[in-house]
This record gives sequence, C-alpha cells and structure tokens, in this order.
Amino acid sequence: MSVSSALSVSRYIDSPVGGLRLTACGGVLTRLTWDDTPKTALSGDAADVVLLERAVVQLAAYFAGELTMFDLPLDPAGSPFQRRVWEGMTRIPYGRTRTYGDLAQEVGGVARAVGQACGANPIPIIIPCHRVVAGGGRLGGFSGGRGTVSKRALLAHEHAVPEGADLFAPVMAVTSDLRER
Repeated sequence: MSVSSALSVSRYIDSPVGGLRLTACGGVLTRLTWDDTPKTALSGDAADVVLLERAVVQLAAYFAGELTMFDLPLDPAGSPFQRRVWEGMTRIPYGRTRTYGDLAQEVGGVARAVGQACGANPIPIIIPCHRVVAGGGRLGGFSGGRGTVSKRALLAHEHAVPEGADLFAPVMAVTSDLRER
C-alpha cells in the first residue's frame, strides 16, 4: 500500500543523466523524477530526510561505478501487476538486460503490458526499467529524462548491451569507415 504524498519530503541531486528529484514518505522512497529545478531546503520527517540522504549516497556510488545494487526501502504506487513487474526489474543484475517478453513470462503477463508498467515506473534507475529492452536487440522506449537518450546513457554506464543490439551504430559506422581507409 502506498503512502500519501501529502506528507512527502523531496531532495534534488545533480547526476550524469540530469537533475533528479527523490521523494520519500513514511520511511520509504516513493518517487524518482527527472527535474532540473533544484531546491535546497529539505525539511520534514527525520526518518525521511535520513532516507533521502542515504539514497543520494547510493546514487552517487552507482554513478561512480561503485554500487551495482541499491538497498533502500521502496513503496512505488501502482497496480498489483505493475508492482510484480517492478519487483521483477529489481532482479535484473547490473550490466544485464532482459526483454519485455522475458519479463512478461516471469510475472505472468504480456510484453506490451510490461512495457506499459516500465513506463509507469515511479522510481526509475533504482527500479532499473532501463534494463528492460525490446526483442531482437532493439532498445525499446524509456519515459525518464530525455527518453531513449537517457536509457542509452544508463545502459552504457553499466556496460550493458542487449544481445544482438548495436546501441551505438552511428559511432561504430564511423569507426568502421576509418579502419577501411
């Protein structure tokens, strides 16, 4: 059950993929959104303030390449199916990807519904929806930050390339042209 956002506390941080706002309420993390409007004031329930600081430290370690799995209490608001999908995402290891279809088989749904649940994920990065890709090496969508640009950046950060994918085809084409000369 999700906690009301009326009593929530939020914290802004800069990250390599843009400004992020973390929101906590009742001792659990409830949201992570891309937000380029920093606010420095942080007040509210002491447990939520401490949790947000812990989340900031873990995100900094993740972006520094020092953390591969988050350890934070989460309570994303969503339907029972969405919550199963999000739980399934947390089991995708750092640096790996799964297809929408694979995740659908695991949680008892269809690929399109998994894609919709990915798009509704209220705590991206920490619940790693960027690790869920389309079949055949295609990237699929991403609703956070700058869309697929942010998804590519997160996958590149983790050195994760979906099987059969060429996420950086334009770069590789230029490199290939140079080698042929």
